[in-house]
Amino acid sequence: MQHHADTYYASADGLRLYARDYAGPHAGAPVLLCLPGLTRNSKDFDGLAAHLSVRYRVLCPDLRGRGRSARDPKPENYRPDVYGGDIFGLLEALRIDTFGVIGTSLGALMAMGMNALAPQRVTRVVLNDAGPELDPRGLARIASYVGKPSAPMTNWAEAAQRMAENYGAAYPDFTAADWGNYARTSCYRDIDGIIRFDYDPGIAVGLANGSATPDLWPVFDLLAGKPVLVLRGEISDLLSEATVAKMCARLPGLRATTIPARGHAPTLDEPAARTAIDDFLAASNGGSPT
Repeated sequence: MQHHADTYYASADGLRLYARDYAGPHAGAPVLLCLPGLTRNSKDFDGLAAHLSVRYRVLCPDLRGRGRSARDPKPENYRPDVYGGDIFGLLEALRIDTFGVIGTSLGALMAMGMNALAPQRVTRVVLNDAGPELDPRGLARIASYVGKPSAPMTNWAEAAQRMAENYGAAYPDFTAADWGNYARTSCYRDIDGIIRFDYDPGIAVGLANGSATPDLWPVFDLLAGKPVLVLRGEISDLLSEATVAKMCARLPGLRATTIPARGHAPTLDEPAARTAIDDFLAASNGGSPT
Protein backbone atom coordinates (compact mmCIF):
# COMPACT_ATOMS: atom_id res chain seq x y z
CA MET A 1 0.00 0.00 0.00
CA GLN A 2 1.38 3.40 -1.01
CA HIS A 3 1.29 5.89 1.86
CA HIS A 4 2.37 8.89 -0.19
CA ALA A 5 1.51 11.09 -3.16
CA ASP A 6 4.02 11.50 -5.99
CA THR A 7 5.02 15.13 -6.47
CA TYR A 8 6.99 16.56 -9.38
CA TYR A 9 8.31 20.10 -9.66
CA ALA A 10 10.85 22.04 -11.73
CA SER A 11 14.25 23.19 -10.53
CA ALA A 12 15.44 26.72 -11.26
CA ASP A 13 17.48 25.36 -14.19
CA GLY A 14 14.62 23.31 -15.61
CA LEU A 15 15.14 19.77 -14.29
CA ARG A 16 12.08 17.69 -13.43
CA LEU A 17 12.49 16.71 -9.79
CA TYR A 18 10.52 14.32 -7.60
CA ALA A 19 9.43 14.02 -4.00
CA ARG A 20 7.21 11.74 -1.94
CA ASP A 21 4.54 13.63 0.01
CA TYR A 22 3.08 11.85 3.05
CA ALA A 23 0.04 14.04 3.75
CA GLY A 24 -0.23 13.85 7.53
CA PRO A 25 -3.41 13.90 9.63
CA HIS A 26 -4.76 17.29 8.55
CA ALA A 27 -4.03 20.23 6.25
CA GLY A 28 -2.19 22.25 8.87
CA ALA A 29 0.05 19.46 10.16
CA PRO A 30 3.65 20.55 10.81
CA VAL A 31 6.07 19.62 8.04
CA LEU A 32 9.12 17.38 8.34
CA LEU A 33 11.60 17.25 5.47
CA CYS A 34 13.66 14.04 5.13
CA LEU A 35 16.91 14.52 3.21
CA PRO A 36 18.85 11.42 2.05
CA GLY A 37 22.50 10.47 1.86
CA LEU A 38 24.74 10.87 -1.17
CA THR A 39 23.70 7.83 -3.22
CA ARG A 40 20.29 7.37 -1.64
CA ASN A 41 16.79 8.67 -2.30
CA SER A 42 13.25 9.01 -0.94
CA LYS A 43 12.77 5.25 -0.61
CA ASP A 44 15.19 5.29 2.34
CA PHE A 45 12.62 7.00 4.54
CA ASP A 46 9.48 5.06 3.67
CA GLY A 47 9.21 3.26 7.01
CA LEU A 48 10.02 6.34 9.07
CA ALA A 49 7.79 8.64 6.98
CA ALA A 50 4.78 6.30 7.24
CA HIS A 51 5.36 6.16 11.00
CA LEU A 52 5.64 9.94 11.39
CA SER A 53 2.76 10.81 9.04
CA VAL A 54 0.29 9.96 11.80
CA ARG A 55 1.23 13.38 13.25
CA TYR A 56 3.19 15.23 10.56
CA ARG A 57 3.26 15.96 6.88
CA VAL A 58 6.48 14.35 5.67
CA LEU A 59 8.31 15.26 2.45
CA CYS A 60 10.99 12.93 1.08
CA PRO A 61 12.69 14.32 -2.05
CA ASP A 62 14.93 12.59 -4.56
CA LEU A 63 17.89 14.92 -5.05
CA ARG A 64 18.74 15.72 -8.65
CA GLY A 65 20.39 12.72 -10.29
CA ARG A 66 18.78 10.22 -7.91
CA GLY A 67 15.71 8.03 -8.08
CA ARG A 68 12.88 9.59 -10.05
CA SER A 69 14.48 13.03 -10.30
CA ALA A 70 16.12 13.97 -13.60
CA ARG A 71 19.84 13.57 -14.10
CA ASP A 72 21.83 16.73 -14.60
CA PRO A 73 23.71 17.05 -17.90
CA LYS A 74 26.22 19.22 -16.00
CA PRO A 75 27.63 16.98 -13.25
CA GLU A 76 29.44 19.94 -11.70
CA ASN A 77 25.98 20.92 -10.39
CA TYR A 78 25.94 17.90 -8.08
CA ARG A 79 26.84 19.84 -4.95
CA PRO A 80 25.11 20.76 -1.68
CA ASP A 81 24.32 24.40 -2.45
CA VAL A 82 22.49 23.40 -5.65
CA TYR A 83 20.65 20.61 -3.84
CA GLY A 84 19.58 23.09 -1.17
CA GLY A 85 18.25 25.46 -3.80
CA ASP A 86 16.23 22.62 -5.30
CA ILE A 87 14.69 21.80 -1.93
CA PHE A 88 13.74 25.42 -1.30
CA GLY A 89 12.10 25.26 -4.74
CA LEU A 90 10.05 22.24 -3.64
CA LEU A 91 8.93 24.07 -0.50
CA GLU A 92 7.97 27.10 -2.58
CA ALA A 93 6.00 24.95 -5.02
CA LEU A 94 4.08 23.41 -2.12
CA ARG A 95 3.72 26.77 -0.32
CA ILE A 96 5.43 25.55 2.82
CA ASP A 97 6.89 28.19 5.10
CA THR A 98 8.31 26.48 8.20
CA PHE A 99 9.61 22.93 8.50
CA GLY A 100 11.77 20.56 10.51
CA VAL A 101 14.57 18.58 8.87
CA ILE A 102 15.73 14.99 9.33
CA GLY A 103 18.96 14.58 7.35
CA THR A 104 21.07 11.49 6.83
CA SER A 105 24.77 11.99 5.99
CA LEU A 106 24.77 14.47 3.06
CA GLY A 107 21.21 15.33 4.12
CA ALA A 108 22.52 16.34 7.55
CA LEU A 109 25.00 18.74 5.94
CA MET A 110 22.19 20.15 3.82
CA ALA A 111 20.06 20.63 6.94
CA MET A 112 22.78 22.77 8.52
CA GLY A 113 23.19 24.76 5.30
CA MET A 114 19.46 25.36 4.86
CA ASN A 115 19.22 26.57 8.46
CA ALA A 116 22.09 29.00 7.82
CA LEU A 117 20.27 30.40 4.78
CA ALA A 118 16.77 30.55 6.28
CA PRO A 119 16.96 30.20 10.07
CA GLN A 120 13.49 31.62 10.54
CA ARG A 121 12.01 28.75 8.51
CA VAL A 122 13.80 25.76 10.06
CA THR A 123 12.07 24.74 13.30
CA ARG A 124 14.21 21.75 14.40
CA VAL A 125 16.88 19.45 13.04
CA VAL A 126 17.85 15.78 13.30
CA LEU A 127 21.41 15.05 12.12
CA ASN A 128 21.81 11.35 11.28
CA ASP A 129 25.45 10.24 11.49
CA ALA A 130 27.05 13.40 10.14
CA GLY A 131 28.11 16.69 11.60
CA PRO A 132 30.40 19.67 11.03
CA GLU A 133 33.49 17.45 11.13
CA LEU A 134 33.69 14.24 9.08
CA ASP A 135 36.12 11.40 9.69
CA PRO A 136 38.55 11.05 6.74
CA ARG A 137 38.21 7.25 6.94
CA GLY A 138 34.52 7.40 6.10
CA LEU A 139 35.02 10.00 3.38
CA ALA A 140 37.69 7.82 1.75
CA ARG A 141 35.44 4.75 1.91
CA ILE A 142 32.54 6.61 0.28
CA ALA A 143 34.79 8.06 -2.44
CA SER A 144 36.08 4.55 -3.19
CA TYR A 145 32.72 3.30 -4.47
CA VAL A 146 30.54 6.24 -5.53
CA GLY A 147 30.05 6.30 -9.28
CA LYS A 148 32.48 3.43 -9.91
CA PRO A 149 31.39 0.94 -12.61
CA SER A 150 30.04 -2.35 -11.30
CA ALA A 151 29.10 -5.60 -13.00
CA PRO A 152 25.40 -5.67 -14.01
CA MET A 153 23.14 -7.84 -11.88
CA THR A 154 20.12 -9.74 -13.16
CA ASN A 155 18.29 -10.53 -9.91
CA TRP A 156 17.66 -9.09 -6.48
CA ALA A 157 19.39 -11.95 -4.67
CA GLU A 158 22.60 -10.93 -6.40
CA ALA A 159 21.99 -7.30 -5.46
CA ALA A 160 21.42 -8.30 -1.83
CA GLN A 161 24.71 -10.19 -1.84
CA ARG A 162 26.50 -7.16 -3.30
CA MET A 163 25.02 -4.95 -0.59
CA ALA A 164 26.11 -7.39 2.13
CA GLU A 165 29.65 -7.41 0.76
CA ASN A 166 29.85 -3.62 0.52
CA TYR A 167 28.04 -2.60 3.71
CA GLY A 168 28.28 -5.62 6.00
CA ALA A 169 30.54 -3.82 8.46
CA ALA A 170 27.91 -1.13 9.03
CA TYR A 171 25.04 -3.53 9.72
CA PRO A 172 26.56 -6.57 11.44
CA ASP A 173 23.21 -7.98 12.59
CA PHE A 174 21.43 -7.88 9.19
CA THR A 175 19.85 -11.15 8.02
CA ALA A 176 19.55 -12.29 4.40
CA ALA A 177 16.01 -10.89 4.38
CA ASP A 178 17.28 -7.55 5.68
CA TRP A 179 19.85 -7.35 2.89
CA GLY A 180 17.18 -8.18 0.31
CA ASN A 181 14.97 -5.38 1.56
CA TYR A 182 17.92 -3.01 1.82
CA ALA A 183 18.88 -3.62 -1.80
CA ARG A 184 15.36 -2.81 -3.01
CA THR A 185 14.96 0.31 -0.91
CA SER A 186 18.37 1.89 -1.31
CA CYS A 187 20.62 2.71 -4.25
CA TYR A 188 19.50 0.08 -6.80
CA ARG A 189 16.54 -0.32 -9.13
CA ASP A 190 15.39 -2.76 -11.79
CA ILE A 191 15.71 -1.29 -15.29
CA ASP A 192 14.45 -3.71 -17.95
CA GLY A 193 15.48 -6.76 -15.95
CA ILE A 194 18.93 -5.43 -15.02
CA ILE A 195 19.66 -4.23 -11.49
CA ARG A 196 21.48 -0.91 -11.75
CA PHE A 197 22.42 2.03 -9.57
CA ASP A 198 19.46 4.30 -8.86
CA TYR A 199 21.67 7.36 -9.20
CA ASP A 200 23.74 9.14 -11.82
CA PRO A 201 27.42 8.06 -11.53
CA GLY A 202 28.17 11.71 -12.27
CA ILE A 203 27.47 12.59 -8.64
CA ALA A 204 31.06 11.49 -8.01
CA VAL A 205 32.20 14.65 -9.83
CA GLY A 206 30.66 16.86 -7.16
CA LEU A 207 32.14 14.65 -4.45
CA ALA A 208 35.63 14.97 -5.93
CA ASN A 209 35.27 18.72 -6.39
CA GLY A 210 34.21 19.05 -2.76
CA SER A 211 37.19 17.18 -1.38
CA ALA A 212 38.49 20.37 0.27
CA THR A 213 35.64 20.51 2.78
CA PRO A 214 35.02 24.00 4.20
CA ASP A 215 34.95 24.60 7.94
CA LEU A 216 31.37 23.73 8.88
CA TRP A 217 31.59 24.55 12.58
CA PRO A 218 30.40 28.15 12.08
CA VAL A 219 27.42 26.79 10.10
CA PHE A 220 26.69 24.26 12.85
CA ASP A 221 26.88 27.01 15.50
CA LEU A 222 23.95 28.77 13.79
CA LEU A 223 21.70 25.99 15.14
CA ALA A 224 22.11 27.51 18.62
CA GLY A 225 18.79 28.00 20.40
CA LYS A 226 17.01 25.50 18.16
CA PRO A 227 16.03 21.90 19.03
CA VAL A 228 18.71 19.58 17.60
CA LEU A 229 19.15 15.81 17.84
CA VAL A 230 22.25 14.01 16.60
CA LEU A 231 22.18 10.26 16.00
CA ARG A 232 25.46 8.37 15.71
CA GLY A 233 25.97 4.78 14.65
CA GLU A 234 27.94 3.03 17.38
CA ILE A 235 30.55 1.83 14.85
CA SER A 236 30.33 4.78 12.44
CA ASP A 237 33.46 5.64 10.46
CA LEU A 238 32.12 9.08 9.44
CA LEU A 239 30.96 10.70 12.68
CA SER A 240 33.32 10.14 15.62
CA GLU A 241 32.47 10.12 19.32
CA ALA A 242 34.90 13.01 19.77
CA THR A 243 33.03 15.11 17.20
CA VAL A 244 29.69 14.40 18.90
CA ALA A 245 31.21 15.43 22.24
CA LYS A 246 32.42 18.67 20.67
CA MET A 247 28.97 19.27 19.15
CA CYS A 248 27.36 18.82 22.57
CA ALA A 249 29.85 21.24 24.14
CA ARG A 250 29.12 23.92 21.53
CA LEU A 251 25.33 23.47 21.65
CA PRO A 252 24.51 22.70 25.29
CA GLY A 253 20.85 21.89 24.52
CA LEU A 254 21.71 19.32 21.84
CA ARG A 255 20.41 15.77 22.32
CA ALA A 256 22.72 12.93 21.30
CA THR A 257 21.82 9.26 20.91
CA THR A 258 24.02 6.33 19.90
CA ILE A 259 22.38 3.63 17.77
CA PRO A 260 23.78 0.21 18.77
CA ALA A 261 25.42 -2.11 16.22
CA ARG A 262 25.27 0.44 13.41
CA GLY A 263 27.94 2.01 11.26
CA HIS A 264 27.32 4.71 8.71
CA ALA A 265 24.46 5.30 8.66
CA PRO A 266 21.57 4.17 10.84
CA THR A 267 18.52 3.34 8.71
CA LEU A 268 16.21 5.15 11.18
CA ASP A 269 14.06 2.02 11.34
CA GLU A 270 15.98 0.82 14.42
CA PRO A 271 13.93 0.90 17.65
CA ALA A 272 16.54 3.14 19.32
CA ALA A 273 16.41 5.61 16.42
CA ARG A 274 12.61 5.67 16.31
CA THR A 275 12.36 6.23 20.05
CA ALA A 276 14.95 9.01 19.97
CA ILE A 277 13.21 10.77 17.07
CA ASP A 278 9.73 10.39 18.57
CA ASP A 279 10.87 11.71 21.96
CA PHE A 280 12.77 14.59 20.36
CA LEU A 281 9.81 15.65 18.21
CA ALA A 282 7.41 15.46 21.15
CA ALA A 283 9.75 17.53 23.33
CA SER A 284 10.35 20.14 20.64
CA ASN A 285 6.57 20.48 20.28
CA GLY A 286 6.21 21.06 24.00
CA GLY A 287 4.88 17.50 24.21
CA SER A 288 2.14 17.95 21.60
CA PRO A 289 2.13 16.77 17.98
CA THR A 290 1.28 20.12 16.43
